[in-house]
Amino acid sequence: MLTPSDLVSRYLDALERSDLDAVLALFAPDAVVHSPLYGERPPAEFYPELFADTSAAKLTLHGVMEGRTRDGAPLVSFWFHFDWRLPSGVAAPFDVVDLAELAEDGRIAALRILYDTVDVRPSFEAARSR
Repeated sequence: MLTPSDLVSRYLDALERSDLDAVLALFAPDAVVHSPLYGERPPAEFYPELFADTSAAKLTLHGVMEGRTRDGAPLVSFWFHFDWRLPSGVAAPFDVVDLAELAEDGRIAALRILYDTVDVRPSFEAARSR
């Protein structure tokens, strides 16, 4: 079983490389991702769409915090900078906190992605309307 720090490291590495198989391996079978731009989706639907909307990504980790949900499930939060490039090459960078509720086997059961979309949304919507 991965430690929370190893999980975060592997997740960010796979996300930066747009490595779908590596990302999906970190999620429990019935996991769900909650995204401010894409909505609530299973990881197998969310990540292919995100990667299709990404021409390049550079991720910089700022911090990791471990805890538990109110129900006692393990929880890991990680704050990072996402220097996101859309397929057009337009920059859409943002700071983000991901909250990962972990399953018993240490994989991600639910991922809540939290960031302010005020600066990102216009570029994102313009790129998707093309």
